[in-house]
Amino acid sequence: MRLVERVDYAAVSDNRRTKVGVIGVGHHTYWAQFPGLLEEMYKKQEVFIQKIPEFVDVVDFGLVDNAEKAYQAVDALTAANIDLLFCDMVTYATSGTFAVIMRSLKIPIVLVALQPLQGLDYAKANTYMQLMNDDVCSIPEFTGVAARLGVRIPDTIIGTLYNDPEVDKQITEYCTIARVLHDLKRAHFGHIGHSLNAMLDMHFDPTMFTTHFGCHIKACEANELVTSYAEVTDTEIERAKSQILSFFDTPDPVADPISMKLTEADLYTAARVYVALENFITNSNLSGLAYYYDGLEGSLERQVMTNLIVGNSLLTAKNIPMCGESDVKTLVALFIMDRMGIGGSFAELHPIDFDGDFILVGHDGPHNVSIADGKPVIRSLKKYHGKPGSGAGVEFKIKTGPITMLSINSTYNGKFKFIIAEGESVEGPIPATGNTNTRGKFQPNVRTFLTKWMKEAPTHHFSLGIGHHASTIVKIAEYLGIEAVVV
Repeated sequence: MRLVERVDYAAVSDNRRTKVGVIGVGHHTYWAQFPGLLEEMYKKQEVFIQKIPEFVDVVDFGLVDNAEKAYQAVDALTAANIDLLFCDMVTYATSGTFAVIMRSLKIPIVLVALQPLQGLDYAKANTYMQLMNDDVCSIPEFTGVAARLGVRIPDTIIGTLYNDPEVDKQITEYCTIARVLHDLKRAHFGHIGHSLNAMLDMHFDPTMFTTHFGCHIKACEANELVTSYAEVTDTEIERAKSQILSFFDTPDPVADPISMKLTEADLYTAARVYVALENFITNSNLSGLAYYYDGLEGSLERQVMTNLIVGNSLLTAKNIPMCGESDVKTLVALFIMDRMGIGGSFAELHPIDFDGDFILVGHDGPHNVSIADGKPVIRSLKKYHGKPGSGAGVEFKIKTGPITMLSINSTYNGKFKFIIAEGESVEGPIPATGNTNTRGKFQPNVRTFLTKWMKEAPTHHFSLGIGHHASTIVKIAEYLGIEAVVV
């Protein structure tokens, strides 16, 4: 009788940590010709491994120095289920040491050429010294073979092994990309309700997300959240109220007649919904949530579904992005920025200041309070403009300095498109309306930038993060096989 092994899924690791692999390549003929050289190669590879940031796990696959070992390495590399592979070009290597690996793996591959010396000591130079620093020599051979194999040309990191900040920056960037790709293909995004007022740019096909990102869109029901709301205890509510009051400021109203100082009733509802939402997210094992649901006027469903703003903002700061108006595409953009460590706040375009040459960018609803400039504010709003309901609204501006925008739209041919821009968040007052707003300044001027931005057909929502990271997001798009445009 045939023995059949059955998988125990309960025992399988959830594999939440990102894993990157490191494999060195060299030329087996050298080792006998130059005693001690092989040992030096292993030392070089260990120095490189120590440069890899601790937010990823590392699998060291040793050194491959001929084609036969490359074929043996494929099974080990595949079984390890890594998210990205660094190929450490410790010295010259024939492309046969890596061709089958490039052909077999469907993950990002980065060729790393880090020579120990800034330059040879030419008066004392010898062949051994040259081989010790021949890291870049075979990169053209490897990339040329990649082209012949019909696979993506590997990216490269070129520099020195010691005291090279640019190298360290690039290594961290690729590990960050690995984390984004790892988490995207394992993400479970919840969706409740429907698009607000039939916003056609918000509509989406859940299967497209699995096709292009690997994630799953889970259809959730408003009653699930309402049930969670009913189960919240008084102790949990009081704890949440204290957390909210310690985290947010609650100023007196200014000019907007629909805003007022946070009321005790709105604080209670916001706290109770926050607990219910966090419990719902945990129990449903969600990586994020997009929602919009009217509910019957006066119903408990409306009360719960229109008071998610405070809880969503707090959860977004805890690496669980939330997105209003049923915008799942922007939810993915928020998720990407979150995993990059640059925030990711729900935003759209607001009024232009032509005199100051900037535009307000922000939104009502959930925001990423982790990138707020100063202490964020809560105001009670008598109405949510353009939507049903009333309650607490979150207000702040993004930290001043460089910012990056990412909009994800779907195209006529059924694919996604990344529209990206970099700008600056500048000092200055924002409207005290209980909504987030930031003064966004873009080159060469706001009018020209906006014209170019619109021409690329973004959705009217986008994710707003801190720092300039367009080049990294473009790399992520390329690895996903998605069109990306930087405005």
